[in-house]
This record gives sequence, C-alpha cells and structure tokens, in this order.
Amino acid sequence: MTMTIGARPRAVLAALGTLGLALTAAVSPASAAGGTPTTPTQLFNGYRNCSTDADRPSYRSAHEGLVVMGIPGTTDTSADPLMGVRYQVWPVSDPTQVTTVARDRVSPGFEAPVTLPASALADGQTYAWQARSVIGDAVSDWTAPCYITIDNTRPANAPTISSPNYPPEGWTEGGEPVEFTLGANGADDVEGYEFSWQQDLPVIGVSIGEYGIPQPVDPYENTKYFKRADTLGGSATLKLIPPSGSGPMTLWVRSLDRAYNGSATASYRFYVGSAGPTITPSVPNPEFGEPTDFTFRPDPGLQAKSPVVSYSVQTVGGRNDRTFEIPADADGTATTRLTLDGEYGESLQVSSKSANGWVSDRTWWGVSYDTTPTVTSAAYPENGSSGGAGVPGTFTFTPKVKDVVSYTYTFNNGDPEVTVPAAADHTASVDWTPPTDGWYDLTVYATTGSGLRTASYDYYFTVN
Repeated sequence: MTMTIGARPRAVLAALGTLGLALTAAVSPASAAGGTPTTPTQLFNGYRNCSTDADRPSYRSAHEGLVVMGIPGTTDTSADPLMGVRYQVWPVSDPTQVTTVARDRVSPGFEAPVTLPASALADGQTYAWQARSVIGDAVSDWTAPCYITIDNTRPANAPTISSPNYPPEGWTEGGEPVEFTLGANGADDVEGYEFSWQQDLPVIGVSIGEYGIPQPVDPYENTKYFKRADTLGGSATLKLIPPSGSGPMTLWVRSLDRAYNGSATASYRFYVGSAGPTITPSVPNPEFGEPTDFTFRPDPGLQAKSPVVSYSVQTVGGRNDRTFEIPADADGTATTRLTLDGEYGESLQVSSKSANGWVSDRTWWGVSYDTTPTVTSAAYPENGSSGGAGVPGTFTFTPKVKDVVSYTYTFNNGDPEVTVPAAADHTASVDWTPPTDGWYDLTVYATTGSGLRTASYDYYFTVN
C-alpha cells in the first residue's frame, strides 16, 4: 500500500501536468483593470518555500520543469481586476541568460503558478527567479530573488542497514526495540532516510490551502517514516517496534537527497520468536452464557526485558464481538470477566503490551458449543416416516444450556415462527397436526432468561 504524507497530493500532481502544457511560454498581460499592481507575495518553488538566501538555495528536481508561483497584488482592494504575473529565471553564474514565463488573467489574492521549462534548468546548476504583478501596461517592482539548485540525480547507492541487537536473517527472542543504523553508502548528498515495514515507501506530498497556497511541511518531522541524517552524507540511528509480535520482519529503507530524490531501496530481514501471553479460564470448560474469569500472564522473557502494562483482548464468534484493553497488575498479570455467548462457540485473541512499547503476537483460546435444543416425538420420529395427514403429534423440546425460558419454532421454513414458554424444568411441548403428507423440517431455537439465543436445530421427518 502506498501512503501519502499530507493531504491532496493528487491535486499537486495534476497541477504539474496542466501547467507544463499551458504555461511554458510567455503570454501578454491582462487588460488594464484599475489600481496599481503591487509586488507578489507567497512565493513558492516546487511547492516548497522560496529561499532568498543565495548561500542556502532550495534544492528541487526539474525533470519536467519547475512550478513557481506567487500571489499578485493591487492597490485597488475594492475591485477584483484580472491581472497577470511575469516570472524571470536565470543562472546565478550568468545573469544575462534570462528566461521569461508569464501567467495571464489571475485574480488578486490567488496563487498564480507557472512552469519554468526544463530546458532552461540544468542539473546541478543554481538559479535565481523573481516575479512581478502586471495590470495592463503597469507593472510592480520585482520580488527579491528566490534561489534554487536543480538536482535531478538521485543518490547513487542504496543505503546500508545494520542492527546490533537483531542480526540479519537470524532469530531473536524479541521484547525490545530494534536498533538500526542507516548509512549513506558513499552517497555524499544524502540528507536523510525514509523507511517502512512495508515495501511501498511513503510519497512526500504537499497540502494546498485556501487561495491555492501550498502548505509545505518538513517530512523529517514525521518520525514514523523519516529520519534526518546527522550530517549531509551521514548516517542516522533508529529504534523501532516491529508491526507484529513474531515471525519474519523486513524493514525497507531508501536515502533522500535535498531535493527528496530517492535512492534505490535496501531491505533488512530478521526473525522474532513467539512470545504471546497465556490465557487461563477460571474453570476448564466455560459454559455458554455463564460469566467466567480469564487470567492473562505475560511471557517471562518479555516481562524480564520490560514489564507488561496492558493486554489487548479480541472476542470472536460472540453476539457482539469487540476489542478492548485491560491494564496489567505490577506482576504483569490481568484478570477480566467475560460471558461467552456465541451460538456455536467463541474464541479470544490476546496480545500483551510492554512498557517499552513492544506488542507481542496474539495467543488464541477457544471453546465450541452445541447449544441447539433436543427435539423428540413419538408420533413423528426424527428422520423417520410415519403418521399421516391429519394425524396429530407431540414434539418435546429439551435444552442443552441453562436458564432456557422459551422456544421458537416453525414447520417448514417460510411458515410463521411461533414462540412458546418453557416449563419449570426448562422444557416445552407442542402439539401439531400435519395438513398433508410429505417431507417436513421442524426448525427450533431456545432463548435464555438473559436474552441469549441458541443455535437452531433442524428436525427432519416424513408424513405418510
């Protein structure tokens, strides 16, 4: 699965394609509409902030050109004139080589993006660009120059990955965070690293706010997927909790340069042994519908490395399956009371969480039930052929579970259901006369005093 960091990245990509087609050549400014144009504001290049420091340019890739933008201004705030914006870009090493691109018919207050053509931006070169507002023949002052260095080349080598406590391709007990060291592997322009337990690594996107203003963020603030190198071309260290408690684990990593070009991806695989908690019911065979205490105990190895502080419990097969957390006592154990109400049985899946954040694999516990009522009839025995049309018979229902208060039955699915109360001994009997001969299916289920419904039983017989 590919994850996107930041909202609306598709809008950004769509804008890149559109601008590349429509704005790679200069156009004439809009017709005069009143007011005096003022210098554009909110300058961005490649959806990142403009840098006005010539010694600290912004690094961007420009394989298909580079989107630059600014908001044009006017002194006439009472009207909404259509304006134009003119952009110029030149190499810092030769200011005479100016390329001009313009955007026409723009409303003041909204970003006016254009694409600087890729042919004017050489890989590895530093450029300056600036913008001015245009209304008819009137123009504003130029903005201060923004400085960019074009970097179309990704880091030459995939990063190195090592771990002192989880050897590659080896088995480890687990219970403590995995320590990783990521290295640039000789690529001197590496700014940082992105990583994930999934092979599809995150995509760095940019949200677009009101008036088309980009909302750039530093991806390295998202420590779940990114880590800045300790120096340009340097290494980074991580402490990570694997996504599951046991089995094979693979971390995928690539390095990023200052333009966010990604290197080839490297991977690091290791194995973690099973260390799930134990699950012990207070009675060997919990009964259907009866409250039962369950005690959870941590794996001793996990408890020794970092105390277990809670358990995640998931019920499966019950009437209202749920997942919930319960805190652990100081010794790492916990007890909870559950009423197992699955018609055919129920299971628990339980994992522990340690103080250091480690989550164990899940332990499974389950029980199966036969909650169906027993049906007997002297006149019409099960799977037999007897009686006849108009010949009455009595059918007796007997429970397999406690506290049955009623039975609901129907002869031949599709007939209306009928509910009868249970007697003091929790059984019930019904008299029924078949209207015709042929094959019949009596379906019946029971309901307990607490409202639990049992599984249905199908009683088949043939009327002569």
